[in-house]
Amino acid sequence: MNEAPAPFAENDAPAPFAEQDYAARMTRTARAAAEAELAGLLVTPGPDMVWLCGYRPPAPAERPTLLVLTPGSEPRLLVPALERPDAEAAPGAGALRVSEWHDGQDPYAAASGLLLPSGRYGVSDTTWALHLLGLQEALPLTTYRALTTVLPMLRAVKDEPEAARLTAAAAAADAAYEEILAVRFAGRRESDVAADLARLLREHGHSQVDFAVVGAGPNGADPHHEAGDRVIEQGDTVVLDFGGLKDGYGSDTTRTVHVGEPTDEERTVHDLVRTAQQAAFEAVAPGVPCQEIDRRARRVVEDAGYGDHFAHRTGHGIGVTTHEPPYLAEGEETPLAPGMCFSIEPGVYLPGRFGVRIEDIVLCTPDGGRRLNTTDHGMAIVE
Repeated sequence: MNEAPAPFAENDAPAPFAEQDYAARMTRTARAAAEAELAGLLVTPGPDMVWLCGYRPPAPAERPTLLVLTPGSEPRLLVPALERPDAEAAPGAGALRVSEWHDGQDPYAAASGLLLPSGRYGVSDTTWALHLLGLQEALPLTTYRALTTVLPMLRAVKDEPEAARLTAAAAAADAAYEEILAVRFAGRRESDVAADLARLLREHGHSQVDFAVVGAGPNGADPHHEAGDRVIEQGDTVVLDFGGLKDGYGSDTTRTVHVGEPTDEERTVHDLVRTAQQAAFEAVAPGVPCQEIDRRARRVVEDAGYGDHFAHRTGHGIGVTTHEPPYLAEGEETPLAPGMCFSIEPGVYLPGRFGVRIEDIVLCTPDGGRRLNTTDHGMAIVE
């Protein structure tokens, strides 16, 4: 299996996606909708819209905005009239037709002219209930399915430019980790170290920091802990989980460090998680069900007697958001395919004491897996 990352220059901004890239995505997606026996797809503001046409409407989105993709027809983007200039400036706008509705008009009546009266449509998971209910009232014979239910692989397989952006984002996060190891931990609050992590991510090119988790001592035993006011102490195990967006694509990595020398048990648990992470990585190959990656990691932890302390899925997809399908969890039978990019992040959490998690972003290739995060998996000692 090839673990070497693709060449990249961390601070070189990639060429932006062009109109033809968005046109190809919308055409491919409309074709997939037809294959799923849908009349079309209704895409509302969120990651699907950004990925398909490059448009990110002003927030909040209380005024309905709708990208309609129907097989064999030109893509249509319905926007509030006051936001039309923004829509027409989107990088993919030349590949679709923009229409508008005005304040005081019924936006759902305007949208109904773009839909079949009794069509079955896929709809973005991020759609506001208010807007979906408005469409149903305007067209009571239409039916709707969540996009991740009917087209779960829509954004899962990345092309080469997307993989390059994810590689660069991972390398930037790795650079932030290498620098945080030189920061003082003992005697400072978790939130202070988290602020350092966020700053380093931005210094290495991230435009958005989604999370900078610092869980010290017993706080590290909570998988969803966020940095708080706890003062980090000598002898603490510290979970660092951080990521965000660089050039529109996500990073997400976790390493567990120790303030001073760890105990034998802390080393044992860390080595166990490291072994589980490696076992899961070695299972990555095209055709392997997502749930099998979870099973490989979980089996290692269970065999060591810590199964009850590994309480979350082994991983998640990553792309234009830091968490997206596919999910590496029991029951997810979707097979891996070249171009799929996801985290592998087993953990062991001992309540009231400490936790350990190790996370890499991994790209599935025709030959197996390729780690995009390449920092040392060992338990680093910090001051």
